[in-house]
Amino acid sequence: MFTKRIIIIAVATLFSFNNVALAQFFPAKNYPQHYFQWPVDATIGIVANFGELRPNHYHMGLDCRTNQKENMPVLAAASGYIAKVKIEPFGFGRCIYIDHPNGLTTLYAHLNNFAPVLEKYITQQQYNLQQWNIFIDLPVGLFKVEKGQFIAYSGSTGGSQGPHTHFEIRDTKTDKVLNPLLFSMPIADNIAPYVMRLAVYDRTKSTYEQTPKMYPLKKVNGAYTTAGGKIITTAGKVSFAITAFDRYTGSTNQNGIYEATLFDNETPICGFQMDSISYTETRYLNAHIDYKLRSGGGPFLQHLSRLPGYNNGIYKGGENDGIISLENETAHSIKIRVSDANNNSTDLNFTITSQGSPANDNGAVNNVQKFYPGYINVFENAAVSFYLPENSLYDSFSFIYHEMPSATGKTIYQLHNTSVPLHTYFQVKIKDNFPVTDTGKIVMKRFYGGKEDYVKASYENGWYKASFREFGNFQLMVDDVPPTVIPIGFREGINAAGLKRILFSVKDNTEEIKSFTALLDGNWLRFSNDKGRIFAYNFDEHCPPGIHELRVTVEDQAGNITQKNYHFTR
Repeated sequence: MFTKRIIIIAVATLFSFNNVALAQFFPAKNYPQHYFQWPVDATIGIVANFGELRPNHYHMGLDCRTNQKENMPVLAAASGYIAKVKIEPFGFGRCIYIDHPNGLTTLYAHLNNFAPVLEKYITQQQYNLQQWNIFIDLPVGLFKVEKGQFIAYSGSTGGSQGPHTHFEIRDTKTDKVLNPLLFSMPIADNIAPYVMRLAVYDRTKSTYEQTPKMYPLKKVNGAYTTAGGKIITTAGKVSFAITAFDRYTGSTNQNGIYEATLFDNETPICGFQMDSISYTETRYLNAHIDYKLRSGGGPFLQHLSRLPGYNNGIYKGGENDGIISLENETAHSIKIRVSDANNNSTDLNFTITSQGSPANDNGAVNNVQKFYPGYINVFENAAVSFYLPENSLYDSFSFIYHEMPSATGKTIYQLHNTSVPLHTYFQVKIKDNFPVTDTGKIVMKRFYGGKEDYVKASYENGWYKASFREFGNFQLMVDDVPPTVIPIGFREGINAAGLKRILFSVKDNTEEIKSFTALLDGNWLRFSNDKGRIFAYNFDEHCPPGIHELRVTVEDQAGNITQKNYHFTR
């Protein structure tokens, strides 16, 4: 009896010690609890959480439900003052920043109209600046708010694809975005994360130059494992990635996970945690996932190792950054613990052993230029050149280059492909002999996989240069086609007494509009451009009854201008 009791106590103590060790792997949070209230007067719930995986970025807040409709009241989550307002066609759309006395800032995005006093002030600032899209600091204390005070109506402006309010909590000084679910938000969650698949990488070569070995998983006694619980590989070094998601009580949404930690023989060696990410760091998502697999239409895989070109960020790990060396055919006991922000966790357990000889690397190509992270990488020949800054790459790869003819007579230059992500912009230079009269109208086109980008090229000593953030196919073109301006439900000479607004559709052959200006009787008139599709003016006191002249001027990035005049009565 006595011996048995000692063993039980010892096991319980060991279990407690392991939990403490795990908790200490990432620093403990000390965020204020119950300081912030729910920011929307609607049924409490979210459709997306902090850290979810999106194209080229993490989702940086909570997408709060608004009962699937717009114009629900948005409320100040705590007392403070409105510090900034942003209005933009994409991104946040219409957005409010509130600074709080505890050193934190809350952000509310995709809004419709602001509270009336604020709406009037911002409208006046837009007319003073003669700009619809603005990002301005407000005088400290001009718009004080109390906790729970109405500040705006919810909407779906900017990069939103449906009615909701995007909510963030930031450190005011550093502008780091913090995970709102660590601030005791009223989201019930007693469901552990789900793990769908495991991927194993041979880390003797680049992650971009292999296809990982995928393993389906099954759940046994509350934990996941691979078939048979054993993996045998020929690789001398390996790393792992997982596909996983989380759910909240009462919701079927597949949300992002908060944390994952890799254990090798019960020792935590690497992991990531979704908290404290700045917008200058959010593009590192492309190093956190298997970008090549995802860009080819595959699933999201989240690495449990830090790629060579990933600077710190969400990861914590030792000198090997989550890469495990398999030596002497000794089995390694692997555990991957996946957790949510409410301390629900799920384990994936298996063993891995290296046996036999590695397969020949048939993907190796001789006489191909190799690019490496952490270095300035340069490519140049007589027709095209570029260089990548040292922080551009996350992993190494063999660069692919081709020249192809085109129907326009201008050569297409393939600079690798979009399976390798770039962290920074890089300048592409193409040599060409255009007539002098065309040098100001040259645009560089990048296209790949159905996506096209156009950037005005600058001229220097026979070379045309422009900056991009993706590889692909590059070609120079002359852009001498002005934009088209199409009125919608509006025409020359119309009696507009029955209209609520004026709409214009603007299109250009390069899809890039530099400016849109509307003058009513010679005075600037505020047209909005939400989502970059339609330019819209809602009739207000700036267009009184009477006869008016409206002049619309649109310029594209190559300097081509279209101007239209309309006369109407209201």
